[in-house]
Amino acid sequence: MKIGKYSLGIGDRFGHQGEAQLRAVIRAAELGVGIDPVWNKSNREHTYIHSQPQDTRTEADAAVKSLSFKGRYFVDADHINISNVQGFILASDFFTLDVAGKIGTESNPEDIQAFIGSCTKYSGTLNIPGITNALEVPEKLIFETGQKFLAAISEAGRIYKYIADQKGSGNFVTEVSMDEVESPQTPVELFFILKMIADQGIPAQTIAPKFTGRFNKGVNYAGDVKQFSREFEEDVLVIDYAIQEFGLPDNLKLSVHSGSDKFSIYPEISRIIKKYDKGIHVKTAGTTWLEEVIGLALAGGEALDLVKQFYIEALSRQQELCAPYADVIDIKQDELPSSEEVLKWDSEKFANTLRHIPGHVDYNPNFRQLIHVGYKIAAESGAKYLGLLIQHKEIIGSCVEENLFDRHLKRLFDL
Repeated sequence: MKIGKYSLGIGDRFGHQGEAQLRAVIRAAELGVGIDPVWNKSNREHTYIHSQPQDTRTEADAAVKSLSFKGRYFVDADHINISNVQGFILASDFFTLDVAGKIGTESNPEDIQAFIGSCTKYSGTLNIPGITNALEVPEKLIFETGQKFLAAISEAGRIYKYIADQKGSGNFVTEVSMDEVESPQTPVELFFILKMIADQGIPAQTIAPKFTGRFNKGVNYAGDVKQFSREFEEDVLVIDYAIQEFGLPDNLKLSVHSGSDKFSIYPEISRIIKKYDKGIHVKTAGTTWLEEVIGLALAGGEALDLVKQFYIEALSRQQELCAPYADVIDIKQDELPSSEEVLKWDSEKFANTLRHIPGHVDYNPNFRQLIHVGYKIAAESGAKYLGLLIQHKEIIGSCVEENLFDRHLKRLFDL
């Protein structure tokens, strides 16, 4: 099973926007850009929502059938580990092996020495086609890279083998994810990480490293765009070389876990993948829930009142809601509107404060991030929230489709 050149993670917290998301993908195809949609939902999200992985498969299959979509599509067991992967085995055919938490875990010294021994030919200077300056690779760097990442990739190998034993090795797509950490992986570290992946026999088709800069949930990239561009381009070239050197799948590509909206780096990603004729996988999942909130705000009445209450409760439960996302949010407390202020807002004011339009006078990224991590509150409201999603399906679907196509796909693929 192989994923296409371009693919897009289109997760959906509450499982109601599959058709709206797929309509955006179909519009891109009509303009000549074929994209494989990948419905993704993590174990944490299933736990909060009280849903099951099969629910995601059901949503994806129903959307594909309803819109007569003829392309490839996948269901991603997003950010899984060995403790929760079993629940995703039947429903998923894309597995994101999240081993970020294992980075820095101590490895057996003998394993590290064996890894160093296998890398002798790469020590000194490493010339990668396309990268102007040779990469400096002292033996100390190889040792430190093994010490830092070997246990994490060994864990990825363990998870992969567990899945392959049950599904068969060619029956799913594998991604290795190392992005939700503080320190970025350099291109030279990525090279040796890819060697470890090959040594483990993992046929990775996408890899999600941590890039320089902040990828906070739901808001724009915070960092030096030029530096990101340099790293991204070098990573593309490193992957190209590693495919030849280590026998990794020839469609292996970078995965950018965008935290939803990284509009400032989309043009650079677009330029580089065009320059080298390479693929890309981007995850945009969290925006679906935010667009549901925007749609309900625009619907007014009871729906607007409910999403106002979501924000007010999120303010009082901020520490609880933010804790699982500590590495990927950055909320300035003094820039959050008060409950009293929000209660006075009309539909347009609420929607414009939440909607990600950089430069808009009302847009507030702090408000947006808090709502982003507050989907647990909507889940707790149960039938009331889900009923409003059904009642206001048209306006919400329009928001979801517009956001995915106009703000993401147009920027990412220069449509």
